[in-house]
Amino acid sequence: MSNPIIKVENLSKKYVISHQTSGRNRHGTLRDAITDGFKSVGKRFTKQSNTADPEHEDFWALNDVSFEINQGDRVGIIGRNGAGKSTLLKILSRITEPTRGRITIEGRVASLLEVGTGFHAELSGRENIFLNGAILGMSKVEIKRKFDEIVAFSEVEKFLYTPVKRYSSGMYVRLAFAVAAHLEPEILIVDEVLAVGDAQFQKKCLGKMEDVSKEGRTILFVSHNMAVVQALCDRGIFLTQGSVSNNDSISNTVNAYLTSLEQAKDDNLLHRTDRRGGGKVRVSRVTLHRAKEGSGNTESLFQVGDPVKIKIDFEGDCLGLECRFTIYEQQGQAIATFSSADRSELDSPSKQSSGFFVCDLEELLLMPGRYRINVALSGNHALQDHLEGAAFFDVEQGTVRGRPVLPNSYGYVHFPHRWSEI
Repeated sequence: MSNPIIKVENLSKKYVISHQTSGRNRHGTLRDAITDGFKSVGKRFTKQSNTADPEHEDFWALNDVSFEINQGDRVGIIGRNGAGKSTLLKILSRITEPTRGRITIEGRVASLLEVGTGFHAELSGRENIFLNGAILGMSKVEIKRKFDEIVAFSEVEKFLYTPVKRYSSGMYVRLAFAVAAHLEPEILIVDEVLAVGDAQFQKKCLGKMEDVSKEGRTILFVSHNMAVVQALCDRGIFLTQGSVSNNDSISNTVNAYLTSLEQAKDDNLLHRTDRRGGGKVRVSRVTLHRAKEGSGNTESLFQVGDPVKIKIDFEGDCLGLECRFTIYEQQGQAIATFSSADRSELDSPSKQSSGFFVCDLEELLLMPGRYRINVALSGNHALQDHLEGAAFFDVEQGTVRGRPVLPNSYGYVHFPHRWSEI
């Protein structure tokens, strides 16, 4: 049996979170900074040294994580928001130092984590290609041999001599992925940054990662899209609150992850901590109602063809608030996305305080099965809140425009249709 290309042993990472106290920002003035500095020194020589500091909190993003990855493995790293996925990738990419534990990596690592990582903003696209190649330990001759392929794949030839600080996020990601995938690293690490690109480029990237894996190179891939993870990866590592909850085949790992989403259900979504975003606005509740006969009761079971009203309550306020939700089938395949931004300008308020959004579906055209809803709120030109598994519901057989839709039908969506005889 070959030695693992990546070996992680008892890996932990601690961050110290500062809290505001006494209604003021810490170090609001120079006097505050000097005073607090003397206090911290004084504590070292007094009994206060062992006393809990109310202004600081230890947060363990990773806690005693261990696993091995062999050459050629395609590993999906999955977990809810805040599970420690990005922290793990940053440590494996040598961007962040661990607090405890050790990692052993055999071979060159190319990482694509977040927009802005790995490139020098003042340098041109061309210069950054050579810089990244040098960081990976490649000679100038090796980089030149791959240069034309990188440029062609990234589709940024017209901007090759432009400083990357002037690139759009999509251009940046295209070039960054092209560099990471083509400079022949033994290990390719990709975070969800690919979501910035358009659908066509995402498909192109997935195809390239499949090619890379066929060459015997190792891939670590983080994504919330379970369908993509299952298509690309053969193994999965499921993180929960900084620890490995499951390390198995990708199908078993995804099933464990999806089960955990249902177990996290809570009518008051403000209790949920597995969320990401700025936090100026947060989803508080998601309810579904059968929108006929004036029924206002919350439901979780519907028939195909039912009119359904989806209500999303929130707390907080910010400018240009937009609500977006996506319906997923049981295995994590996205079925449809709905956005309040699709309304006309006259219907879109410039500012909206705590309240709710309502989306009416005239006909529920989903095939019988179990579904979940992920919700995102954006405002102030940034994501404010994102929750996975904010609501779950089941669909059973029903009738659409006089035609019965049975549970043994294939697919996820029913299209109203009619047949004609010749």
